[in-house]
Amino acid sequence: MKFDFKKSLTLENDHALLRSLNQNDFEKLLPFSENEPNLWDFSLTPASGVKNLKNYIKNALDSREIKEAYPFLVIDKKKKLVAGCTRFYGINLKHDVLSLGYTWYGKDFQRTGLNRNCKYLLLTYAFETLRCERVEFRADSRNKKSIDAMINIGCTIEGVL
Repeated sequence: MKFDFKKSLTLENDHALLRSLNQNDFEKLLPFSENEPNLWDFSLTPASGVKNLKNYIKNALDSREIKEAYPFLVIDKKKKLVAGCTRFYGINLKHDVLSLGYTWYGKDFQRTGLNRNCKYLLLTYAFETLRCERVEFRADSRNKKSIDAMINIGCTIEGVL
């Protein structure tokens, strides 16, 4: 697997546009951070509130810099609005493996098909362009919505940690 962490990346279809997250996206994500704190109930890196959102973006961009992750801003093309974030993480170039996660969408974008479109774009890129051997998904065992979403796109539950 070869991944250019410095290159700006855009993935899109009729419903979703994913583009490289950058520092200027803070203002676009701030309304979610201030008005929807429950989005991070199961997150190890909460982004609720100004301070946490700044930290969330910094950590995401730092992880890209050290070639461990590649974060995306998610835009709903039907609504023409920023919807949230997702990323490749746990990238292991030696073993052609990565994980998909850190995904969150504002409540107005949940259960709209946006997540399914984003996952399709990300999985297609991972397997067809990056030539990954394996893509992993993880969720807090209490996060029924995320687990159900993974099952609905064909993921297999392999265990609980």
